[in-house]
Amino acid sequence: MMESQARAQALPAAELDGGDAARDRLGVQGIIDRYFDVSVRGSTQRREIVAGITTFLAMVYSVFVVPGMFGKAGFDTSAVFVAVCLTTAFGSLLMGVWARLPIAIGCAISLTAFTAFGLVLGKGLHPTVALGAVFVMGVVFTAISVTGVRSWILRNLPTGVAHGTGIGIGLFLLLIAANDVGLVMKNPGPGLPVSLGHITSLPALMSVIGLAAIVGLVRRRVPGAILIVIVAISALALLLDPAVAFHGVFALPSLSAPGHTSLIDAMDLKGALSLAVLPSVLALVMTAVFDATGTIRAVAGQAGQLDEQRRIVNGGRALTADSLSSIFSGFMGGAPAAAYIESTVGVAAGARTGLAAAVVGLLFLVVMFFSPLAALVPSYATAPALMYVGLLMLSSVSKLHMDDLVDAMSGLVCAVFIVLTANIVTGIMLGFCTLVIGRVVSGEYRKLNVGTVAIAIVLAAFYLGGWAI
Repeated sequence: MMESQARAQALPAAELDGGDAARDRLGVQGIIDRYFDVSVRGSTQRREIVAGITTFLAMVYSVFVVPGMFGKAGFDTSAVFVAVCLTTAFGSLLMGVWARLPIAIGCAISLTAFTAFGLVLGKGLHPTVALGAVFVMGVVFTAISVTGVRSWILRNLPTGVAHGTGIGIGLFLLLIAANDVGLVMKNPGPGLPVSLGHITSLPALMSVIGLAAIVGLVRRRVPGAILIVIVAISALALLLDPAVAFHGVFALPSLSAPGHTSLIDAMDLKGALSLAVLPSVLALVMTAVFDATGTIRAVAGQAGQLDEQRRIVNGGRALTADSLSSIFSGFMGGAPAAAYIESTVGVAAGARTGLAAAVVGLLFLVVMFFSPLAALVPSYATAPALMYVGLLMLSSVSKLHMDDLVDAMSGLVCAVFIVLTANIVTGIMLGFCTLVIGRVVSGEYRKLNVGTVAIAIVLAAFYLGGWAI
């Protein structure tokens, strides 16, 4: 009898303890739910976490691609690897926790190419000056975001040049990747500047097959399609390529390799603020204005995060988080940061809140401890990713309005000469000049605005004066 009474008294206490624990768990979940508006936006925490993992798988290829491109420009790849992870973690957490949108931020592939191949290799800038340009670009980008100038630029600058810049960068990425694996090469004889390379070589074959595989996997909506192809090609390279060797899986993050100095706070701001480099900073800012803003709006729209006036929910915070990430990246020794269009993959998996972006940020902090795996990834494993991103950027051709011939042609001039001159600033300058002169000659000068004319004059003056790089 006494034992049964004891059990009877103990049972409610156990149930009470379990109920308190359950309520505590519900309390934590409730705080997360209320902070991110998970239920309000018609989602669940489990769905947000899964969607965050999906976005992570779709964009983690950047930890291989960005260090690879910067490495060719003389940067310490181990330090860049850490910078990419920290920049992506910082930007995604800021976007998720502060702006509360399901948009991941990372080092932009297109702007990475411009920094490495256009500024350092193409124009001979020292890597520290290039990092200074990234930092200054972030400061300017943040200033125009918080003051509303960014909105003014988007209202007044020509859409043709904006889309043409994206098209040109896409072609630039394709050329860089194809040349890197030997698919195309500099023509040693007379004629066109490039010619077919060693198409039967292992790097070229793997790149072409990898690109086709990415397209097929994306068509089947396989999460992490780009990462799957990179891993598969790297595994084949480990078997077939003597230059690829296994060096382990885990390692503590390294801020610099032996013989290299840390890239943290290594930027040369004085060099970046010189008249010769400022046009490139302008090009970085302009590209980021259109690219990042368009990406943020596209992802927010797909996630249903536009208000009644079709404005982005928490749009001011989203734009500021995007620009602040480039300041952080320049300080850490990374490439310019931007919102990743791969965030749409997470949105398709159910992401509706900033919790998904926060999950992406936390996962990139974990990735820092797997740096030895990056040594297993040859350039021909990341080349298909560059080609695919480049091809995606060519879709901006459909956004050119051919009924406005002057605007459309100025965009195409911009795109083509970005590739032909291997310089984004030159393409933008020629696009602006084509637009202004074309409008005047065609009698459509009333379609011009002060901002467009001013930018065209400034860019032309930099080139005519011999100050542009």
